[in-house]
Amino acid sequence: MGDEAQILSGTVVAQEIREKLAAQVIALKEKHPDFTPGLTIVQVGNREDSNVYIRAKIKAATDIGIRASQLKLPASISEQELLEKIRDLNNDPTVHGIIVQMPLDSEHNIDGAIALNAVASAKDVDGLHIENSGKVARGILNDCFIPCTPNGCLELIKKSGIKIEGARAVVLGRSKIVGSPMHDLLVWNNATVTTCHSRTRDLPDEVRKGDIVVVAIGKPQMVKGDWIKKGAVVIDCGINAIPDSTKKSGQRLVGDVDFEEVKKVASYITPVPGGVGPLTVAMLMNNTVLAATRCITKSA
Repeated sequence: MGDEAQILSGTVVAQEIREKLAAQVIALKEKHPDFTPGLTIVQVGNREDSNVYIRAKIKAATDIGIRASQLKLPASISEQELLEKIRDLNNDPTVHGIIVQMPLDSEHNIDGAIALNAVASAKDVDGLHIENSGKVARGILNDCFIPCTPNGCLELIKKSGIKIEGARAVVLGRSKIVGSPMHDLLVWNNATVTTCHSRTRDLPDEVRKGDIVVVAIGKPQMVKGDWIKKGAVVIDCGINAIPDSTKKSGQRLVGDVDFEEVKKVASYITPVPGGVGPLTVAMLMNNTVLAATRCITKSA
């Protein structure tokens, strides 16, 4: 039992971050009594999974003193109308952060990238605008918004106490939201980084080289114990529902890592749920408070 990996709890770290942000918001309001950080979440259509995520974000924002609202638009909205709504929010001085909830539940197959890039880069608290993505790729990390999931992963890696500088890191997955920016963050924190994907040859051999392994591939329990170097830190970004007849719902949530196998080899591992997920929302709140603070600094 003593040889098993220590659990990196995203729930605990997220709580620490939220408490710090709540104190920052109180300090902002004391200095500027008429000021409240504002966040608006734009939703097209009515996907139930999106509704769940939006409720969680609004609750987290409200808890730390951010004024959060949801702009719910019909699935029938045209691309032009959506872009006009986003433009209005860009021009609204009471809104400091804007999220376009993905995927868009649109009858017109609106391109999500067009909607994301319509958000002013200074209000893009998801960190998905092409300008923010470019800055992360170039290491200009103090003048951009870092995407929330990779930023949360970085916090968990730091909590493990492993020295990132000089470490070998392996990222499984190259999505624009997680894998690619995770690679960039690790590079600019001086790790030597390999990004693996569906075309990588000898995948287990590549993963086995990692002192730090971040997995974001969307395949349940794909990474096995014999893929992992003894003592590695393993961060699992996956969240997949698999059948489980012992559960009332008939299914349970698992990551992209086979937790039971990998915990016997790794030094630290994130659970699913309760690992990366809570950090993603906490980092979104962090970006919103940062956007509001920059707004005040700019107008001062």
